[in-house]
Amino acid sequence: MDKILEVNDLEVNFNTYNGTVHAIRGVSFDLNAGETLAIVGESGSGKSITVRSIMQLLASNSDITNGSIKYHGDDLLKKSDKEMDKIRGNKISMIFQDPMTSLDPTMTIGKQVAEPLRIHKNISKKAALKRAEEVLNLVGIPNAKGRLNDYPHQFSGGQRQRIVIAIAIVDYPEILIADEPTTALDVTVQAQIIDLLKELQEKIGTSIIFITHDLGVVAGIADRVAVMYAGRLVEYGNVDDIFYNPQHPYTWGLLDSMPTLDVDENQHLNSIPGTPPNLLNPPKGDAFAPRNKYALEIDLEEQPPFFKVSKNHYAATWLLHPDAPKVTPPASVQRRFDEYKKLGETNNG
Repeated sequence: MDKILEVNDLEVNFNTYNGTVHAIRGVSFDLNAGETLAIVGESGSGKSITVRSIMQLLASNSDITNGSIKYHGDDLLKKSDKEMDKIRGNKISMIFQDPMTSLDPTMTIGKQVAEPLRIHKNISKKAALKRAEEVLNLVGIPNAKGRLNDYPHQFSGGQRQRIVIAIAIVDYPEILIADEPTTALDVTVQAQIIDLLKELQEKIGTSIIFITHDLGVVAGIADRVAVMYAGRLVEYGNVDDIFYNPQHPYTWGLLDSMPTLDVDENQHLNSIPGTPPNLLNPPKGDAFAPRNKYALEIDLEEQPPFFKVSKNHYAATWLLHPDAPKVTPPASVQRRFDEYKKLGETNNG
């Protein structure tokens, strides 16, 4: 497959009154044409900062200290603001997680959806509004033509998120970054948004980077998954690798915190004990070690490299070292593997 985006050894710091926050610490991944890559992790793991680095939409106190972000071999980090303005919202676009803050309450929906076309394409207002109507129809807004002059408050939460998606795809971008686009929505609407993104991908051929803290969402949309913790990637592979054969204890914890199909409404969900490290002073060893009951002595001293599990599956855990003791996932996680397999067999059947 053709690689259209390559992120290599990215490091991002934030300068604060308390010191330097080492938010992204050597992140590398790539994106292939037509695929969906999910980046998963707890809040504060660095997911949003990573994709905002691609868009060059970081806060003023940020500093990219190392790495490259190559789009078709061209390093975005070397581009000027003017050059990035031609790429943002055109070649690479982004769906933000909160439509209430993404949409301007004082502007009509038609004008907001048409605006990127007016910026990036030399077309008339009439033609831009016609295109806006087409895209609103594409994302499932009923009576799109009749609602071009409506304002955001006249739409439901799910419809507003569809409008945000319409704005992001109006230029038919090659890469679509979806930053937790289903977080504030109920489960039914979440499923509808996931289905919509998959349908749009088939229709316009865009590649998707999907950011989420919820592994349950990933199963329905991703081709590959990258698991992120404390500013680093700790495991990545095909979606089946992550769900059926995860190797990092942090990935086990994320899987174990997902609700099962037979969960009782009064049952407490599992959680990963402890808290993420303070990235003002990152640990010298494995950042997950203090929360990891399987941690080895070396985890406290040295960051593990990526060990190859299979052709496309890698995990940064010393448990994969040939000399490490053999450890298997907890029984609760094993049960989930069986559940996913049954679901897969049912869906394929």
